[in-house]
Amino acid sequence: MTHVRSFIDQPLHNPCRVVVVGAAGYSGAELVGLLLRHSEVDLVGLFGSSARADHAQRFDQIFPRFRGWTDLSVHAATTDAILALKPHAVFLATPHEASHELAPTLCAAGITVFDLSAAFRLREAAAYPKHYGFTHRHVDLLQRAVYGIAELNRVEIEQAQLVAVPGCYPTSVILPLRPLVEAGFTADAPVIVDSTSGVSGAGRSLALKSLFCEVSQQPYGVFSHRHQPEMAQETAADIIFTPHLGPFDRGILSTIHVTLQPHIDEAAVRTLLFERYKSSACVTVLGSGEWPSVAAVEGSNRCDIGLAVDAARRHLIICSALDNLLKGAAGQALQCFNIRFGFHDSLGFSFPSIAASPPARGSSHTEPAVMP
Repeated sequence: MTHVRSFIDQPLHNPCRVVVVGAAGYSGAELVGLLLRHSEVDLVGLFGSSARADHAQRFDQIFPRFRGWTDLSVHAATTDAILALKPHAVFLATPHEASHELAPTLCAAGITVFDLSAAFRLREAAAYPKHYGFTHRHVDLLQRAVYGIAELNRVEIEQAQLVAVPGCYPTSVILPLRPLVEAGFTADAPVIVDSTSGVSGAGRSLALKSLFCEVSQQPYGVFSHRHQPEMAQETAADIIFTPHLGPFDRGILSTIHVTLQPHIDEAAVRTLLFERYKSSACVTVLGSGEWPSVAAVEGSNRCDIGLAVDAARRHLIICSALDNLLKGAAGQALQCFNIRFGFHDSLGFSFPSIAASPPARGSSHTEPAVMP
């Protein structure tokens, strides 16, 4: 039985003590890279699956691109080991079931948790057996968790103890669609969403269709993808979602079809979205005739949005693009962390030049730049 000590009354000293669980995955590795560049973070521990119980492995051996950046090892995750490090914040880049088990104990200890899984994204516990294959036993936390889409739920994130970081597909849909629904621009008709994700969206586990010689453009999860309820919940729209696997490593491109109310034209849609996101460093509403691409957002924490309206049909097409490992996962999580702990949104998103020296363990010596 884990003995839980409360850290909630501890003063928050800079740098903020941070732990990443799931550091050996793609999203976890991206998160570690961001945190190592964050001037207000002391990265005190990295954890992986229970399979590492007998053999901790250096992070820079798992991901050699981090040689010289950190000497931390990835250990098997246990609540005792995490709590012993006395973190102020823990990021869970873990399977849904693992987050479901870890988050309650961490929250009870007064730690702020940023969960990159879907364990606390849906508000209804009854949805979990159908969409995620497990029974949810923490209904109270489902109600307390804040959905971490930074541009739309900022005030709630500032006070949150448990942030449910959105999925990559939902982020690409919610950002352009929710403002339209809230403004009453959309007609009473289904919203059609076709999205294509790079292979990294499937994670690091071995699968035939993810192999270099096998990967191809193809749909999957038709009428059954687990991210559809998340989109519907956060937009209040009737969404028909078809995901596709794309033959590229990272990024998402979503094409969204919306029927508009009779009095809404393209200028109204463009003005609404521009005004909503004009102060955001992470959402760009492109000009007329400009369209987003995966290449343009790769390696950034940005979502690009392009749109056009067929006035005769009252048909709006929105295309959005983002990097599924950053704005769709690790970058979104760090953005929420910055909001929650009162740091500037862009902190941690600066990238060192080729000649830059690696930072000391757990800290950054590079000056923060404008968020990419």
